[in-house]
Parts: sequence; C-alpha cells; structure tokens
Amino acid sequence: MDQIFNKVGTYWFTNKANKEINSVGQDLNSLSNSIEGGAKWLVNKIKGKMQKPLPELLQEYDMAVGIFPRDATNYEFNEETGKLTVFIPSICEVGYKDSSVLRFATTVTGYLEKGKLSDVEGIKTKVVIWVKVTSISTDGSKIHFTAGMKKSRSREAYEVLRDGVIVDKF
Repeated sequence: MDQIFNKVGTYWFTNKANKEINSVGQDLNSLSNSIEGGAKWLVNKIKGKMQKPLPELLQEYDMAVGIFPRDATNYEFNEETGKLTVFIPSICEVGYKDSSVLRFATTVTGYLEKGKLSDVEGIKTKVVIWVKVTSISTDGSKIHFTAGMKKSRSREAYEVLRDGVIVDKF
C-alpha cells in the first residue's frame, strides 16, 4: 500500500512541478518579448544612436503620425532594408475620428518607404469582419488601407495619437 501511495504522490508531484516550470518559462518568454524593444532602445542609446519617437519617424516618411496606438513607443527600424517593427504592450483596438477601427497585435512589422508601409503583419481592420491590413499608403489628404481591397479614408483622422483599448485576441 505504501508503494502505491508513493507512486501516486510522485506522479502528482511531478505533474504539478512540470506545470509550474512551464508556467515560469512562459512568463519569462512574455517578459523578454515585452522588454525586447526597450532593451534594444537602451543598446542603441549606449552606442550613441538616439532613436527618434515613432511619430517623428512616421512623419519623416510622410505617413500619418497617429496610425499606431499612443503606447507604441518602442520600435526597430532598419534604414537599409526599410523594415519597421513596432512593439505594442498588449493586443488592442484603436478607434479613429472617421469611425474606423484598427486592431493591433503586440508586434507589427512592415517595410516603410516614403508614403507607404507595405507587407504589413499585425494589423486588422473591421470591414464586416476583421480583415488583415496588408498595406497602408498616403496620398495628399488621403490614407489608403489595403485589406483585401483598397479603402481610402481621410488622412486627418489618423493624424492624432489615440489610446488603444485592450482586447483578448488579435
């Protein structure tokens, strides 16, 4: 009887310990992902490369400064390839002045060039259902979102930084 209790106890303890270890591993991964952008910013600062605020970078490339949520402050930009990676603290939705809504994953990537962000990953817009945004471009007073089809909107609605509302899933 003692052997049975010993085996059951060992089995229970091993399963419980494995779950706890996996949970700690997931927590560490989440933590490293969330501080990754900040850590790279610090390394760039130590190297003497001060990173400009994201809205300034977008403005420099003739993009609307309020495309991303206000708390999207950490980013990486490779000037040689044009690859932009924006880190957002949590999955969120942002509502704009023209009643449109964008949903953001915690990491958004794309290739930034003058007036265009292409090969976008991590942004959706609500048409009738949530649709993946693949490209954002600007043309004078218009901003164009490609999400299956091209939708033009007033650029003015995207020139103001807005807070994101946290949602459960992308």
